[in-house]
Amino acid sequence: MSETFTIASDELTVRIAALGAELLSIADASGAEWITDGDPAFWSGHAPILFPIVGELAGGVMRLDGREYPLPRHGFARRREFDTVEHGEGNLVLRLSDDEATRQVYPFAFDLELHYAIEGATLSVAAIIRNTGDEPMPFCIGFHPGFVWPLPGGGAKLKHRIVFDKREPGPIRRLDADGLLRAYEDTNVGPDGVLDLRPILFENDAMIWDQPASRALTYEGETTEGIRAAAIAIAYPDCPMLGIWQKPGADFICLEPWAGIADPAGFDGDFRTKPGVMELAPGEDRSFAVAITIRPAAPLTEGD
Repeated sequence: MSETFTIASDELTVRIAALGAELLSIADASGAEWITDGDPAFWSGHAPILFPIVGELAGGVMRLDGREYPLPRHGFARRREFDTVEHGEGNLVLRLSDDEATRQVYPFAFDLELHYAIEGATLSVAAIIRNTGDEPMPFCIGFHPGFVWPLPGGGAKLKHRIVFDKREPGPIRRLDADGLLRAYEDTNVGPDGVLDLRPILFENDAMIWDQPASRALTYEGETTEGIRAAAIAIAYPDCPMLGIWQKPGADFICLEPWAGIADPAGFDGDFRTKPGVMELAPGEDRSFAVAITIRPAAPLTEGD
C-alpha cells in the first residue's frame, strides 16, 4: 500500500498519497470531508495529477519526431510512486523523476514536483515541471480534484452552483466516443457567470472550456437566509483551460484546471504542434499553482 502523509492547520487536515502525489482528503475543523471518497462504483480517483498529457491522445499514442509512443489517458504520473522531498506539519513536497520506464513512453528527462501547503482554510498546490535533459521538452499538466456534491452543510444537491469570476459567454467543447474533442456547443453558463449544477449536464461527459475568461471560481451550496452558503473557492491563475465532470448519479463533482487538453478528433500531427502543448527549454522549469479555500456554512455576520 502506498505511503500517505498528513498536513494540517487549525482549520484543515489534509491527506496526500505518495502514489501519484494524489490529494486524498480535505477535512475541516468539524471533521467533515470535502473530497470524494473514490467509490469504484463511479470513479476510484480523488484528485489525480495529469502529466505529461491531459485527456486522450488519438489512437492512444503520442506522435513525436517521427515515432509513436503509447500513452494512456491523462498520462502516467497518477500511477507512479513519488519520492518524499520534504514533509512538515503544514507542508509536503513530493517528486517524480524520469526513469527507464517513463522514457519508453515519454522520451524526456524531467522532474515533476508537487508542493502542498496549508495556511488557515486554504490548501495551496503547485506543480513544478523541470526539464533536466538537453533538448526541448513538450508537455501538458492538469489537476483533477473531485469534491463532494452536495457539500457538507450545503443543503439540497440541486441547489448547488458554480460561480465564475468572469462572464463565460463562449462555447464549450465535448468529447466524442473516443475521448477526443469534438465541435463546440453553446454554454450552459448564465449571463451572470453562474452554472446551476444538474447531473444531466454530464450525460455527454465533461464540460470543457478551452478558452475560459476566468482563472477562479466558487463552488457553493444552497443559499439560506441568514446563513453563508458552504463553498469552495478555487483559484488557478496558471491554467488556461478548465474541465467540469462527474458521473451522473455520483455524489462528486470534479473541477479541473488544466494546462493542456485532449487531442481534437482527427488530429494526426506531431505532439509539439498539438493545441495546448507547452515546451520547456533544457534546464528550464515552470510552476502551475492552484489554491483551494474551504468555507463551511456559517451564520452571516456584519460585513459578510
